[in-house]
Amino acid sequence: MAKVWIERIFTDPEVYLLRIDDEKIKYFEASWDIPEGISYNAYLVKLNGANVLIDGWKESYSNDFLKALSNLIDPKDITHIIVNHTEPDHSGTLPGILNANKNRAKVIASNFAKKLLESFYNITNVEAVSDNQQMQIGEKTFRFVMTPWLHWPDTMVTYLDGVLFGCDVGGGYSLPSAIDDSDERTVEEYLPYVTKYIVTVIGHYKGYILEGAKKLSSLDIKALLPGHGLIWKKDPQRLLQHYVNVANGVAQKRKILVVYDSMYGFVENVMNKVLDTLREKGFNLVVYRFTDQHDSPVSEILKDVPDSRALVFGVSTYEADIHPKMRYVLYEIMDKANYEKPVLFFGVHGWAASVELTVKKILKDSKFKFVSFVETKGGKIDEEKMKQAIEALLKELE
Repeated sequence: MAKVWIERIFTDPEVYLLRIDDEKIKYFEASWDIPEGISYNAYLVKLNGANVLIDGWKESYSNDFLKALSNLIDPKDITHIIVNHTEPDHSGTLPGILNANKNRAKVIASNFAKKLLESFYNITNVEAVSDNQQMQIGEKTFRFVMTPWLHWPDTMVTYLDGVLFGCDVGGGYSLPSAIDDSDERTVEEYLPYVTKYIVTVIGHYKGYILEGAKKLSSLDIKALLPGHGLIWKKDPQRLLQHYVNVANGVAQKRKILVVYDSMYGFVENVMNKVLDTLREKGFNLVVYRFTDQHDSPVSEILKDVPDSRALVFGVSTYEADIHPKMRYVLYEIMDKANYEKPVLFFGVHGWAASVELTVKKILKDSKFKFVSFVETKGGKIDEEKMKQAIEALLKELE
């Protein structure tokens, strides 16, 4: 049975967390390997004369959600439901709650979300709010700020007395052992999962992270309550800055990401020499590979792109093209993690040299800077060319 958390977060206003830990999920959005799992967070705000539910859980946990909510309030007493984002991992429980509520609650969402709620669930009684609109509910003022493409066009956040209900804004993968950021060790363990979440979920729209952060900077944010993962009460600005750093691709000084495929060991022989040379130069290498014994999750590879100083690839030919695993990796990096970083390629072919032409075709519109491309036949690397290529990379990193 999935673990359910019901915790009071604040007393004025009275805010409760309803969180469930999804350990069963294997692939977020049916794409990204997340053996670490993910949580779904919803919030109940109790006010004088009003009870406001903010967001929800995945539809498969509808019964659990209704049971958890009923521990805090009779669902019929909910007066308002705010839908910050209609993606079904947050809105899936909405039909069940409205049914238990006898449709008494006023549903509040962005104009785009209103259309999606009708499309998804045939929910038509929705009040659409506009950017920076304020609404008096239970003697409190709620402000709705549109943050489109973080990560759907419908997305907004809700601000109340210094508390930002962010839904996907501020989220991360994994099932933290705590509910908030009060413990530094917990935060350090959690942040890499935030990076992984940002790149895989929002990476395609990372430019909007910077726009959204600028927009939210006008608010006095004392706490950030996202739809996934940790609540940020101690230092919400740390999380927001982390989002900005990932969007900007802020790198660790000595980190290099290395990705290669090797069907029969030829590429691996080349890359082992490359790795040894880079380690001798004092770099910290993060290595992912595709071999007859290894199949690296693309979600993990993407996670390590933003804070790497450079990327190094080893690629083999496959049916006059490049290996399909590497083609997929390059495609997803282009889509989710396209940064102005130097890249170095080592290609290996058998009977036809095609790696360089194919790779450059795939990455022709990328922001990456090609430092060098060394292609060899059968893995018999020209060590002088390899050293020259690495020296060129070092010069680029000066």
